[in-house]
Amino acid sequence: MTEKLAPAERDSALPPLLATGWQISSDRDALEKTFVFNNFIEAFGFMSRAAIWAEKLNHHPEWFNVYKTVQVTLTTHDVDGLSDLDIKLAQKMDNLAG
Repeated sequence: MTEKLAPAERDSALPPLLATGWQISSDRDALEKTFVFNNFIEAFGFMSRAAIWAEKLNHHPEWFNVYKTVQVTLTTHDVDGLSDLDIKLAQKMDNLAG
């Protein structure tokens, strides 16, 4: 079963993500990031690759795409906040985005 991140886990997992542009949502326990690509094809390709990983993790992002921009929000609804799944998917998305 997935569990909400404990304070010590947050303290170690969040700083590296915040350093790459992720932010803590101002209105809930979630991570947010906006990815900007060169064009729509690159943005859609990123979403397609991220979708494969989301399915493998059985953890799906909230996201929004307009042209070359993809806005992502990660949270674990089952625990009403951040879990290890959010950290793993955020790291994977950063790797996929290059």
